[in-house]
Amino acid sequence: MEWIRDARPRRITLISTGGTIASRWQGSGYAAEAAGSDVLDAAAVPEHVTVDVVDLFNVNSSRMTSVRQLALLNAVHEALADPGVDGVVITHGTDTLEESAFFLDLHHSDPRPVVLTGAQRPIGTADSDGPGNLYDALQVAASVRDLGVLVVFDGLVHPARGTVKTQTLASAAFSDPSAQHLGKVGFGRVDTRSGPERTAPLPLPAASAAPESAALPRVDVITHHSDADPLLFRAALGAGAQGIVLVATGAGNATPEFAEAVREAVARGVLVTVTTRVPAGPVAEIYTGGGAVDLVAAGALLTGTLRAAQTRIAVLATLLADVAPAHRTELLRELLSAEPSEDPTPLPLPEEPLPESASAA
Repeated sequence: MEWIRDARPRRITLISTGGTIASRWQGSGYAAEAAGSDVLDAAAVPEHVTVDVVDLFNVNSSRMTSVRQLALLNAVHEALADPGVDGVVITHGTDTLEESAFFLDLHHSDPRPVVLTGAQRPIGTADSDGPGNLYDALQVAASVRDLGVLVVFDGLVHPARGTVKTQTLASAAFSDPSAQHLGKVGFGRVDTRSGPERTAPLPLPAASAAPESAALPRVDVITHHSDADPLLFRAALGAGAQGIVLVATGAGNATPEFAEAVREAVARGVLVTVTTRVPAGPVAEIYTGGGAVDLVAAGALLTGTLRAAQTRIAVLATLLADVAPAHRTELLRELLSAEPSEDPTPLPLPEEPLPESASAA
């Protein structure tokens, strides 16, 4: 990992995708409308930073799709193909930001940073948090290397993996309930503690070249609850799911009926993973009687501390990867169980402060 110390000019590509940070009042509610240049004009830009704006699409993030995520992945790699670009910032809606960030991180092999940010309050409102978040994201993108894809929000720096939306409306929208954040932004500096857990980056999937014309695999999420039976699980199989994420209770527990359904799915070549609806902590093989012990015996993979939305992304990335079906389980197991960075030592602090953050308290 490397900390950039000199004050030479930085060139950042800003990819705008919509979300609250680009939303305006539509008469009955807010929706993404503002262009990337409008979003940028609402924020201050750190000293020594120039920004090139790319308007990729403009949607509320609840309308995010795998096709759009593949287009975003391709846009990021196109931006980084220019050696004069020092980093990429993506403005994105918060509802599905955790999914896009993790998808990008699984395919990110460049030392230059990719930083996602957004807002909880729309552009143009008196209390909008978008300008401050964008300033911080630009500052981080101009200041760090070898950290993969990051989420910068409310003055904090998070790794893509494990970071999820934990607040529906509060400004501190993101965290990893099972781990600490990666660093802080404020008072003219970016402090990053250590490298995040990441897997070896995957090559770009062939579908990213023309995602709108690709036949993308179906991956469904099914949640267990007190009265749950495998009806919806089997309905997903009937709909052609090639992967299923079972959101279990506790440390990864369901029922014997679910264990049998998992066994049937795995026998058909479907990738099945087990996460939990509990906010924090790992899933583990502790209980039988339909618990994780039986689900694993039936062929499911446990996801550690990775939660449903990012687990689904790991399954999707596995299915999109250029590997033989017989090796998909092995690849997915690797994506689910990232090991810590080889160099966990803290990054040095900058010799001189960077320009003051617009969101510093």
